[in-house]
Amino acid sequence: MLKNTRNMLLLAGMGLCLTLSPTSAQTFKYKNAKLSTAERTADLLSHMTLEEKVGQLLCPLGWEMYTKDGNKVTYSQKYKELLDKQHVGMFWAVFRADPWTKKTLETGLTPELAAEAANAMQRYAVEKTRLGIPVFIAEEAPHGHMAIGTTVFPTGIGMASTWNPLLQREVSAVSAKEVRLQGGHIGYGPVLDLSREPRWSRVEETYGEDPVLSGAMGEAAAHGGGKGDLSNPYAMISTIKHFIAYGIPEGGHNGNSAIVGPRELHETFLPPFLQTVQGGALSVMTAYNSIDGIPCTSNGYLLTDILRDDWGFNGFVVSDLGSIDGIHFNHGVASSLQEAGTMALDAGVDVDLGAKPFAELINAVKAGTITETKVDSAVARVLRLKFDMGLFENPYTKPSQAKKEVRSAQHLDLSRKAAQESIVLLENKNNALPFSKSIKKIAVIGPNANTPYNQLGDYTAPQARESVSTVLDGIKAKAPNAEVIYAKGTAIRDTAQSDIEAAVAAAMQSDVAIVVVGGSSARDFETKYIETGAAVADETSLSDMESGEGFDRSTLDLMGDQMKLLKAIKATGKPIIVIYIQGRPLNMNWAQENADALLTAWYPGGEGGNAIADVLFGDYNPGGKLPISVPRSVGQLPVYYNRKVPKGHDYIESSISPLYSFGYGKSYSTFEYRDLSIKENGEAGFEVSFEVKNTSKLDGDEVAQLYIRDEFASTVQPIKQLKKFERINLRAGESKQVKFTLRPIDLSIVNPQMEREMEAGSFNIMVGGSSDDIKLNQKIEVKQSKMLPLYAKSSD
Repeated sequence: MLKNTRNMLLLAGMGLCLTLSPTSAQTFKYKNAKLSTAERTADLLSHMTLEEKVGQLLCPLGWEMYTKDGNKVTYSQKYKELLDKQHVGMFWAVFRADPWTKKTLETGLTPELAAEAANAMQRYAVEKTRLGIPVFIAEEAPHGHMAIGTTVFPTGIGMASTWNPLLQREVSAVSAKEVRLQGGHIGYGPVLDLSREPRWSRVEETYGEDPVLSGAMGEAAAHGGGKGDLSNPYAMISTIKHFIAYGIPEGGHNGNSAIVGPRELHETFLPPFLQTVQGGALSVMTAYNSIDGIPCTSNGYLLTDILRDDWGFNGFVVSDLGSIDGIHFNHGVASSLQEAGTMALDAGVDVDLGAKPFAELINAVKAGTITETKVDSAVARVLRLKFDMGLFENPYTKPSQAKKEVRSAQHLDLSRKAAQESIVLLENKNNALPFSKSIKKIAVIGPNANTPYNQLGDYTAPQARESVSTVLDGIKAKAPNAEVIYAKGTAIRDTAQSDIEAAVAAAMQSDVAIVVVGGSSARDFETKYIETGAAVADETSLSDMESGEGFDRSTLDLMGDQMKLLKAIKATGKPIIVIYIQGRPLNMNWAQENADALLTAWYPGGEGGNAIADVLFGDYNPGGKLPISVPRSVGQLPVYYNRKVPKGHDYIESSISPLYSFGYGKSYSTFEYRDLSIKENGEAGFEVSFEVKNTSKLDGDEVAQLYIRDEFASTVQPIKQLKKFERINLRAGESKQVKFTLRPIDLSIVNPQMEREMEAGSFNIMVGGSSDDIKLNQKIEVKQSKMLPLYAKSSD
């Protein structure tokens, strides 16, 4: 099934010459910046030994590549050895700091020192190695650069709650700039896994359960990261992950097999990746899971037939950390690391994150189990991007600029804006919110009320305490004349820390109690981690971490004594405002029934506390909407809104419907939808227009959502499917006409022959404020079927 044609054409098109050029570096053509990237890549390849080629495909762990002595930093002996002996061309997470890496605020790097470390590494690569090939530095950047002193934004699930791709574009542009200012080149993210399994530990990293919303946000992230134009000095190579169907593991176990058919892959799981590739992503990361018995990291149908041959992807594919090793150790379909490496390379993987199996490629080529031509193809993809980025001419960055511009005031303002837009108001009984600023006494209670790291999410480096605004910080700043009484009450998991009596006493002294509960993805130095960085959850590794990679759940209930705390505060009779800071949709049944107001802020980032206070006191009118359904219990799962028909019926014990459905979210404003009009527009499809009016006395945001239902199709279709959306701001009393175009691809399916087709027939067009709050609907008729490319662009 594998196709080698594209690999051969790549090399032939570059005019690859395998004869050796003179050894003098001055005569090497690849040093000539006036030549094309193809010519330079071909020439460089012609001078490389097999060992040097394989080195370009290795991406070992990077945080041991520098040494720090006070304010002086340089490359380490280990870095020198890796370049001298293995000719390594790429490193991962050089600037990463967290308990797994053992890098702290004291032992890690400031932005300025990070830039100096990167320069030292590049200087050795360029000046002290035979061919002078600069190294790539790949960094985690799913919601800001995972490094000390950077700007921390809301995690992916929070950004998806904004329903604002333009805002995601701005956020990704800042992340890219901060990565590049410090000497990095590749940013891991966005995460495009569809989260249909909330027990899974990595929901927080994703854009939720829907392919259209995920695709729009992913494309915006790639656009903000540079649109694939590496001539931009602040453009980074966006690595989209995980390819594919990683967010629906059996039992919610991270990395377990995914049960999904080929039609579902093509209709639902692949489109967000295609859209983001078309938006400029130049790197794709494989997934740990298997599909139908084939590990994704050795699946040539996915990585070559689809990604390269059908989509024309011209970037490079990188394994997830240790996922090539997993072909041997976890999946058991390779008898050795060397066989795992050859299987992955043959399938279409270009770079080995972890670097063990691909190090075996030298012996594999010599043994004849893989061809050097295969190696050349992968190396060419990596080198081409190094030339496109201009690293051979300018591999260095400016430490003084990094010191000045990373986490600038402008970037912090954007972080606060993103956090504001990500907050979802779920309940507001009797207009309990917003608070009057004349309020006298406020109790701020709960495990997430004043625990800074708990609001930052996984894949976040330690940040200075003054760099993180907690809910308590935000409220104190917002209401300087009020008496603010704080009591933690309990931890997330650890019941030994509980002091519910103190929390009750704080509530009794106050006019209102704000109780901040939820989860934590905050890594600590007591937790154990496996080689991939995933945390170990066992009785010997207890922390407050209940979400984040490796922390899968069997229930979605609040852990520890959090429910005891909520009930005790409710029993005081004081008004109770409940805020969930969380990485996955946790059980909110009690809060939905008993809280006077209920919000989720997900993991809102470094400015989260200020943003939450803005919402509580009415300086910001919440407009976020859920990108994932909130179940009533795990017994309902899966509970995503766009399940295939038939809808099903209620359980004996409970409703089939989620507690809060996809797209749901309240505002301090109210909105009215009217005047739906749908006009056929020939080959372009259908023009849909309607009016949204703010019927309140407060300015506010509304997310207008358009869903369709294919009434009768040749394959089973979803109950409803989001197709278009727009977040709009309306002044009090203002009306706005919203227009969407439904193109043939929006109305298409993958038919029984596995072809994309817009079938003739009836469609129900639904418009409203959420998937279960449809205000307007109208049927249209498609009179003539139309065949489309299986991987048509979103504009087709």
